[in-house]
Amino acid sequence: MKIAFTTKGTEWDSPMDPRFGRTDYFLIYNEENDELTSIDNTDVAEIAHGAGPRTVQKLFEQKPDVLITGNGPGGNAAMALKQGNIKIFTGAGTMTAKEAYEAYKNNSLEKI
Repeated sequence: MKIAFTTKGTEWDSPMDPRFGRTDYFLIYNEENDELTSIDNTDVAEIAHGAGPRTVQKLFEQKPDVLITGNGPGGNAAMALKQGNIKIFTGAGTMTAKEAYEAYKNNSLEKI
């Protein structure tokens, strides 16, 4: 299973980014091979409108099964992610990516 995290950095100890559309990075953890990769999303910082759809597209390219974030994506982005069969979990905004992964494994995050 591939799990995507919205983060402010590129490592397990990076703080989670509570935002979805304007997250700085995605950390992608592949549980099958224990591989962690990062995707830079800082190019959306200068976009006035449409950051959410661009971020959704970037995430779709990674083909994750799960998204873990802080506050959750906005309505249109959430709908697109659900149509793409990506399960969304929120409530990890004050954690590191590693802590968010542990919270997910312990069923401590909210599924939307």
